[in-house]
Amino acid sequence: MGAGSFQDLFFVHRGRRTGARSGKVGAVGASWAALRRAVPGDDADELTWLLFRQEDVISLVQAQEHLTRKAIRHRVATGRWRQVHRAVLVAHSGPIAAAQLRWIAVLAAGPTALLGGLTAAQAGGLRGFPDRVVHLLLPAAVRRAPLPTGVRAHRTSHLPDRDVVPLGQPPRTAAARSIVDAAQWALNDAQARAVVAAAFQQRLVGGDDLQEVVDRMPRLRRRRLILTTATDVAGGAHSLGELDLLSLIRRAGLPEPTRQKVRRDAAGRRRYLDAYFEEWRVHVEVDGGQHLDPAHAWADMRRQNDLWAEGDRVLRFPSWALRTHPETVMTQLRAALHAAGWRG
Repeated sequence: MGAGSFQDLFFVHRGRRTGARSGKVGAVGASWAALRRAVPGDDADELTWLLFRQEDVISLVQAQEHLTRKAIRHRVATGRWRQVHRAVLVAHSGPIAAAQLRWIAVLAAGPTALLGGLTAAQAGGLRGFPDRVVHLLLPAAVRRAPLPTGVRAHRTSHLPDRDVVPLGQPPRTAAARSIVDAAQWALNDAQARAVVAAAFQQRLVGGDDLQEVVDRMPRLRRRRLILTTATDVAGGAHSLGELDLLSLIRRAGLPEPTRQKVRRDAAGRRRYLDAYFEEWRVHVEVDGGQHLDPAHAWADMRRQNDLWAEGDRVLRFPSWALRTHPETVMTQLRAALHAAGWRG
C-alpha cells in the first residue's frame, strides 16, 4: 500500500462513544445476523468478539485499541483486511454484504449516527423493499464526517430516547420512527403508502404507534398520508391495492365499506373480503399479481362462487386498473350499489 493511501487508512475521527464503537464489547447484544455465523470460542479475545458483533467491520479507532499501527498495516498489506472508507476496514477481502454496508455507513459517519428510515426498518425486519442506499439519521447540530458512496444522511432536531433501539446493532431508530421517516423520505406517495402498509402487515408496528411518532414531529412531510394510511391499514386494508380502492371510494362519495370482513366458505374455512358493502351485499375484490397464479386464481373463483351462491354481488378489479382506469372502476361500483338498492 502506497504512502498516500496509507495516510487515508490512518485518518482518525475525533470523538468516540462507549460500547460497540469504542471496541469494549462482549458477546451480549450480538445481532441476529451475527449469531448465524460461527460464534467465537470461550477463549476469544475482545477484537474477535468485536468483529463478530459488527459483521467483520471495524473503525480505525476501534482497531487501534487492539492492534498497533504496524499490525493494522500488515493485515491490510497482506489482504487479510481491506480499507473500505477513510477510517473503516473490513476483516476480509471478499464481497461486501448488506449488513456490512450498514456498519460501514454508521462507523464512517461518526459516533452520533444511527441507521434511519428504510434502512433501519430493514434491519428491524421489514421485507419487500430492496434498496442499496443506506439511510442515516444524524443530529442537526453535529458535523458529519465524509460518507461512502451510496450513503444518504438525513438530519433531525428531535430524537427522543423512545425513538432509538437501545441495543441496536448497528445503532438504529425504533420501528415506528423508522417507518415514519421512511415514508417522509420516500421517492413518491405510492412508495410511502406501501412502506406504511407493509409495516402493519408484517407486524412491525400496530395500533397508534405511528400516531405517537407523528405527534412529536410538527414539520413532518406527508403527515396526512402517513396517518390516513395507518388508519386504513389498522382498520383492515391489507394491500396497496385496497388502499387505492378506499381512496377512490371516498373521492367518489360512495359509502364506506367494511375491510377484511370474515366470512366462511362452503367448507367452513375463514375467508377475508377486501371490501364489503354489507347493507347492500356488494363485495369488491382487488386482485394483485399473485392472483394470476393458477392455484391462487382457483381459490379466488371458489370464494367468488360461494359469495354468488349466497346472493352477494361480486366485483373484481386488477390493482393496476385502480390506477389507470379509476373512472371505470367507480362507475361499475356505483352501478352495482344502485342495483342493490343504494340511493346515494
